[in-house]
Amino acid sequence: PVSVLVVIYTPELDVLLLERAAHPGFWQSVTGSREADEALIDTARREVGEETGIDTTQHQLTDWKITNTFEIFEQWRHRYAPGVTENTEHVFGLLVASKLDIITAPDEHRDWTWMPWQAAAERCFSWTNRDAILLLPTRINPKP
Repeated sequence: PVSVLVVIYTPELDVLLLERAAHPGFWQSVTGSREADEALIDTARREVGEETGIDTTQHQLTDWKITNTFEIFEQWRHRYAPGVTENTEHVFGLLVASKLDIITAPDEHRDWTWMPWQAAAERCFSWTNRDAILLLPTRINPKP
């Protein structure tokens, strides 16, 4: 499996988090699997639209060129072919001008919130999501 992680954030470094419907208390950024031979940027655009209602063409979507490989949590392995235990995740960032109202997919997410980046990183259950959020200050103000 190949997936995307999209960190959605404002210039003030507020981060959007979504609470998983099937796992209350599990907060995350937008994630989703690539379909067939879909380009990863298109996967990111589709997943953001499906999970939040945000039109990425109206904002700045960037491929952070970060790839994580991790073991798929046991509770989600039923979604994959037998014997599949690892996922390769590609990280993107979506800069929006301000905190937007979100329209979640009720079968996927039960709630959403905007939080300062440090608090958002602490709330994420996934280490890859936490680590991506912790990179935000360097993404906004890259060092020369």
